[in-house]
Amino acid sequence: MTTKVSQTLRRQFASDNYSGICPEAFEALASANTGHVPSYGGDPFTKKVCDRLREVFETDCEVFFVFNGTASNSVALASLCQSYHSVICCDVAHIETDECGAPEFFSNGTKILTVPSHDGKLDLDAVGQTVTRRSDIHYPKAKVLSMTQITEVGTAYTVDEVKKAGETARKYGLHLHMDGSRFANALAYLKTTPAELSWKAGVEVLCLGGTKNGLPVGDAILFFNRSLAHEFEYRCKQAGQLASKMRFLTAPWLGLLDNDVWLKNAAHSNKMAHLLEAELRTIPGIKIVFPVNGNSVFIETKPAVADAMRKKGWIIYGFIGVGGLRLMCSWDTAEEDVKAIAQDFRTFCAKA
Repeated sequence: MTTKVSQTLRRQFASDNYSGICPEAFEALASANTGHVPSYGGDPFTKKVCDRLREVFETDCEVFFVFNGTASNSVALASLCQSYHSVICCDVAHIETDECGAPEFFSNGTKILTVPSHDGKLDLDAVGQTVTRRSDIHYPKAKVLSMTQITEVGTAYTVDEVKKAGETARKYGLHLHMDGSRFANALAYLKTTPAELSWKAGVEVLCLGGTKNGLPVGDAILFFNRSLAHEFEYRCKQAGQLASKMRFLTAPWLGLLDNDVWLKNAAHSNKMAHLLEAELRTIPGIKIVFPVNGNSVFIETKPAVADAMRKKGWIIYGFIGVGGLRLMCSWDTAEEDVKAIAQDFRTFCAKA
């Protein structure tokens, strides 16, 4: 029996999930592959990562690990809600547009309520209106306010903006959840600390992404409000998210966290996105749609240009719910990659 092996792609801008494992995470993963250790999180690697995250975030939070971002958001939200509750998020939030109903599924029916967004950020006035417009028993009671950092359109909530969201949540008796799949990119852009951008600003639960920043797999869930983590380990087990060989899910985090590799990776991908933005702004026929704060650049151009780029071998996605094209930079994106895709855009825009 023969198996076809697909050819390795050149570095692309379709998604930061296309990239491989960064060397430091790979080395940390390999270092865990020695001897026997307890399973299901009882190993020394998992303990070390938990302690390291508490150091990084400057607080004694509860820490859990799951396989991916969908599980991270969905199981975390399920722990904050009953089935008759609702989660408020903006209209382009990942939990609304890209989770295939997983938050509702894991919570046995908790409803997602959306509010308008501006540059991907929550309209906090609309949040208040959504909470207060009805209080009768026929309406799903609002329980959680969820925000995405960096947003789905590549913009970063400042510390003050997170604080305002936290104030809004407290005003209406809501828990504040943060989808932090690209939290590191926000830190690199804002040049603040993990604590200032999370629990000190009012975030109670953070789903911290690592896959897009150099990990092979897995997200961490940090409960800054420890009481909300009551029996959360049971939810992880029931949801199929308790890894038996947990060390291979957790050890790579050491490669990211030690020597601030996670922030260096994020700063690099941000830098490449800003370089790409600068290149594309010089090309007639391309419009930059949103501010570039992190590692993504959203553009509008003629369909013929996008088609030509794809025929040339570039994998480019239209962005669901927003329109236009999304270009993502990764921890391993090189300046030569940016120059190459920009040159092809320049060539095909001139012909369109």
